[in-house]
Amino acid sequence: MPVVRARDLSFAYPEGPAVLEGVDLDVQAGEFVGIAGPNGGGKTTLIRLVVGLEQPTGGELEVFGGPPPQATGANRIGYLPQRAEIGLSAPITVREVVESGRVSVAGIFGALSTEDEAAVDEAIERVGLSEKAGERLTRLSGGQRQRAFIAKALAGGPKLLVLDEPTTGVDADAQERLAELLDELRAQLGVTILYVSHEFGAIEPYAERLVVVRSGIVFDGAPSALPDVWHDPSHVHP
Repeated sequence: MPVVRARDLSFAYPEGPAVLEGVDLDVQAGEFVGIAGPNGGGKTTLIRLVVGLEQPTGGELEVFGGPPPQATGANRIGYLPQRAEIGLSAPITVREVVESGRVSVAGIFGALSTEDEAAVDEAIERVGLSEKAGERLTRLSGGQRQRAFIAKALAGGPKLLVLDEPTTGVDADAQERLAELLDELRAQLGVTILYVSHEFGAIEPYAERLVVVRSGIVFDGAPSALPDVWHDPSHVHP
């Protein structure tokens, strides 16, 4: 059974044009799938549908064999949205950020249990930030901050990790290290990864598939099979 299954999926805002039309997509457990496309092409809308932040206006969508979750806190999905740092200018530490990722398990008002604390420690260790756990997030490099947010997404023990533009503002070396980290997480944890980005060069060695979205899916295959004229997703034409 696919982790994500879409058939003739569509989405449009009220009284607006369709953002997505006729999307057919299967994502199998353990896959690393890059999702690319131009601004406004619908790639972020597609993953917002997957994590339950938007509802389809047509077609079918199943995640883990049922309707998408109504909240991103569902244990089986770890979600890193665009601009995850907004509102985090306060002196919050790496550990505090990652602890917030256990809310879906402990509950909004629940104190973290010994098991929760262990999961937080493990998530921080997996992204290589154990020595930075007590540091304020604002003192870290861009790449380290993104690792902290990935640890937050991992803290709930997800089976599906969804990342929307995780390398915005991050230099090329940090992008490559992040791609390596995600591949290691997939190998170690068996997690399925959906990775949305304008640039997919860093993940090309690790992603089995690239899905290019422009209202619908205009390419779905190995990154090496992407026609040269399409290799910059901002210029993709149906």
